[in-house]
Amino acid sequence: MFRAGLLQEMVPLAGLTTLEVGGPARYLAEPETLEELSEVLAMARDQGLTTYPLGDGSNLLASDEGFEGMLVRLANRQVEIERKTGSGHIRVRAGAGLDWDGLVERTVREGLAGLECLSGIPGRVGACPIQNIGAYGQEVSDTIQAVMVLDLDTGQMVHRSHQECGFRYRSSHFKHAWRGRYLVWSVEFLLRSDGRPTLRYGDLTRHFDLGPQDPLPSLDAVRQAVLEVRRGKSMVRDPHNPNSRSAGSFFTNPLIPEERAAQLLTSSPDMPVHPAIPGWCKLSAAWLIENAGFCKGTIRGRAGLSEDHVLALINRGGASSQEILDLAGEIRRTVQARFGVLLEPEPNLLGFNQPWEDLLGG
Repeated sequence: MFRAGLLQEMVPLAGLTTLEVGGPARYLAEPETLEELSEVLAMARDQGLTTYPLGDGSNLLASDEGFEGMLVRLANRQVEIERKTGSGHIRVRAGAGLDWDGLVERTVREGLAGLECLSGIPGRVGACPIQNIGAYGQEVSDTIQAVMVLDLDTGQMVHRSHQECGFRYRSSHFKHAWRGRYLVWSVEFLLRSDGRPTLRYGDLTRHFDLGPQDPLPSLDAVRQAVLEVRRGKSMVRDPHNPNSRSAGSFFTNPLIPEERAAQLLTSSPDMPVHPAIPGWCKLSAAWLIENAGFCKGTIRGRAGLSEDHVLALINRGGASSQEILDLAGEIRRTVQARFGVLLEPEPNLLGFNQPWEDLLGG
């Protein structure tokens, strides 16, 4: 017999995702303990149901047909801060069900550096290693030491080190090679105790306009600046702002070989190109979209682009997932035709039987 509230049936996905689209999920389980997690997973196995880990649905496109399986939204929200490491660093362990921005706010309040530029990102802690979330000069993989996961094949808890996780730009083994194998239970971070913020991203450095002799701002000042910049782009969840009814950035910034970047610059000299890993450059997906003819506020029926940021595809009210896909496919094809660069979608898919390539038409 399950605890009251542990399991719900036929729950509309539109109410569980920030894009607010999607049909019903057969089951939604919200376990608080490993025992409860084992119980609901056993039920799913007995009924032959697919399980899917759900956070706040902030990086997700759900099918109009819904999901004939079990969503597992972890409710473990414990935080442990280990003060004695002897290295100028502090170890922080956080449960997967904890609100991400709540964790960032606490670490900033405690004077711990390493997550401050990731303020305002929607979602829960359990999603951060999967996507390797990043913003304004920081990636969460810069601080992740280990991830505790439940192996869905064996039912055993497994410790995965930073090196094992295969982190790279907006990706990890959890998203690809390990997809569907593990459920993130908790994440361990190693943060700096010196309180020095990260300031290397243009929007932030311009915000503070620091001279060479000026002292660095506080962690909290950087956090507030990040939140201000994100609000200006409608990238902070606000139920009163329709431009925030999105999955965040819909496309990742493309990585291309240096020689290809040099070719593009001959025809588009104002194209932003940034060094990335050796031999590769990073392009701005937002610049590509705008220069392919899609401006902020573009409308396609009940779907559209945010009035504040072209990377955010929004539900203007009552949109279906198919309308979101149609707009994303149009953008992707147009950018490829104009620049020869293929944009890769960032959100995860739920309830679809086809991969992104098929859904977007190439």
